[in-house]
Amino acid sequence: MKNTVRILGVDFVNSTQSGFLNTLSGHLEREEKTFVVTANPEIVMKVREDAQYRAVVQKANYVTADGIGVVKAAGLLGKPLPERVTGFETFIGLLQIANEKGYSVYLLGAKDEVLQRTVAEIMTQYPNVKIAGAHHGFFDWKDDHIPNEIKRTKPDLIFTALGVPRQELWIGENMDKFEKGVFMGIGGSFDVLAGAVQRAPEIWQKMNLEWAYRLMKQPSRWKRQLSLPHFALKVIQQKVTGKHE
Repeated sequence: MKNTVRILGVDFVNSTQSGFLNTLSGHLEREEKTFVVTANPEIVMKVREDAQYRAVVQKANYVTADGIGVVKAAGLLGKPLPERVTGFETFIGLLQIANEKGYSVYLLGAKDEVLQRTVAEIMTQYPNVKIAGAHHGFFDWKDDHIPNEIKRTKPDLIFTALGVPRQELWIGENMDKFEKGVFMGIGGSFDVLAGAVQRAPEIWQKMNLEWAYRLMKQPSRWKRQLSLPHFALKVIQQKVTGKHE
């Protein structure tokens, strides 16, 4: 990848949200297989600790800064990123592009009820998007039904909402089987679009406190937030030593 910023061994694309969507639009027009990882500090630490996950993330064409902690770290290291490029905003932006161009999408993940509501919302809000297929996130990993359906329908966009690290691991294991498609893991974005989970109000987003809002609404996330101080310490060490790992 060109024009990237390395933070703790992960190369983040140096782009704005709109610029990144334009880049992906080009890949879609050319039918180029593209793998996108949207990474926050938790994912960076997972990359450092899990060799299998690290190998998959290294296969990605683009890793975006889906977390204000990553943007702040880049600034501290003297190689600033312009803004967050989030999984949810990229998901919605790609649906808008798909609506304009008549692209097809495949949705994989979430509970079946949430998935069906997500499909209904896409059909309502983006009526020109073709639903190539959809499957909930509770399936036998070794079952070939899902890959075979994707091979048959040849969707332009494949969104996996299986959580970290499953969503990226699934893409890494399966994308070589397909001829085309933009592949992206999007965490809980189906839940947000379906209305099952409320995204942080805009004022919280502007204050870069979306993480705090999620923690307030879902206190069970506190263990995941423990990666934040560890990430910050490692970034400071990279700043002091100058080593980019």
